[in-house]
Amino acid sequence: MRIIKQIENLPLEDYLALEAEMVKTVTEPTLFTWVVDPTVIYGRHQLREQEVNEAYCAAHGVRVVQRQSGGGCVYADRGNLMVSFVSPSTHSQEVFDEFLTLLSGALREMGYEAVTTAHNDVLVGGRKVAGTACYTTPTGTVVHASMLYDICLEALEQAITPSATKLAKHAVSSVRQRVRNLREIRDLGDIESFRAELEKELLILNF
Repeated sequence: MRIIKQIENLPLEDYLALEAEMVKTVTEPTLFTWVVDPTVIYGRHQLREQEVNEAYCAAHGVRVVQRQSGGGCVYADRGNLMVSFVSPSTHSQEVFDEFLTLLSGALREMGYEAVTTAHNDVLVGGRKVAGTACYTTPTGTVVHASMLYDICLEALEQAITPSATKLAKHAVSSVRQRVRNLREIRDLGDIESFRAELEKELLILNF
């Protein structure tokens, strides 16, 4: 696996486009991390009007973007670390398993008691700290993760509007009850310090 560094300050659509271009020619698993200004990202099969608080996003300058992968609606800001993993394999579950093993293992090395779930989430202390989604093309698979390090939880709760049924499935009454910032559990400094530490541990685990 190789890690690409120094991909900075792009709008979210450009990172998604970079994944889409990379998967056409990638010859080995490749990972890069990125941070974006406040943005809601909803899945390929979701209806924007059902998942996004349009009024809140418009009033607070939160951009709204649809991605090619499935999965749920997420909110990201500059306290959130996005991780892209692009593989030449077209066996999506194998790629998911490889990525989740790397990601959860790196977090454990960093002092977080991370576990994965059957829904391809990462939990610490029973609370979600990262969600993932993927899509497969004839030339490979893209997996991306949204990791909560120091995200604005109030904005997260306001910007997306999951149904009561979905919340009930997880035995919570709000999005905020289901998630937690990693910085609350173990403070590694700012988002860039966390990012550097995560990339270091991912490289160590890969060799």
